[in-house]
Amino acid sequence: MKVRAYLVARPQFDVKTFLEFLQDRGTSWQQTLEATEPESIVEASGRICYMSFGDKQSPRGTSEYIRHLIAMGHESVLEHINWSFVVTGISRALSHQLVRHRVGIAFSQLSQQYHDESDARFSMPSQVRRNAQAAEEWEGAVVAAREAYQRILKLLEGEERSFSDKTGRREFQRAIRSAARSVLPNATETVVFMTANARALRHIFTVRGGIVGDEEMRALASELLRHVQREAPSLFFDFAIQTLADGSPIVCKVTSTTK
Repeated sequence: MKVRAYLVARPQFDVKTFLEFLQDRGTSWQQTLEATEPESIVEASGRICYMSFGDKQSPRGTSEYIRHLIAMGHESVLEHINWSFVVTGISRALSHQLVRHRVGIAFSQLSQQYHDESDARFSMPSQVRRNAQAAEEWEGAVVAAREAYQRILKLLEGEERSFSDKTGRREFQRAIRSAARSVLPNATETVVFMTANARALRHIFTVRGGIVGDEEMRALASELLRHVQREAPSLFFDFAIQTLADGSPIVCKVTSTTK
């Protein structure tokens, strides 16, 4: 299954209230009309640091203003922008890498303790897929693991005792699913709901998106980057998605001058 990220939540800016605040301070903000909502939030938060509004406002438009902040390393204002994604088609192996990025990112992952994995699907690496013999071996291994899970679960279900309350029955189900899942491989597909701020996403794109030997992570980074570049191009102007010889995507840092 192809790695996919569904953008399900995005930042919202109450411009009217922000302008009311500025009016109370006796100043105003010359906005860039074509700026997106996330970009406007970043500019507003950046200008608050110096109260650079009204006659103190520089002639830079929103895009140029944000590019200058990033070039100068002032990326804390990017933490005000958050997007939420539902990520599918990824393996448990990838999720173990992804959830290490806790700063600026929140994760909620499909639980194998509570979810019955009898119909589990698996994410085949493209390197395996390109080799017919390797693909056959891989397919046999994951199917055998799923069948073993089903058998173990059925055997353990036969040990259920009579529980006096719903909590006891629920904990029994969790216990046997926890035991049975131990035979499932890293290739088992999972679903992750993640919320990340713009600064944290830039970090992932930098340290994970360009690792040649990790195609699955590159695919996810590229998928996320496509979404956020549409949402706020100025915040990710210095990243680009390129294609390797095997047709897989890779996230690259691009050089760009900032006035």
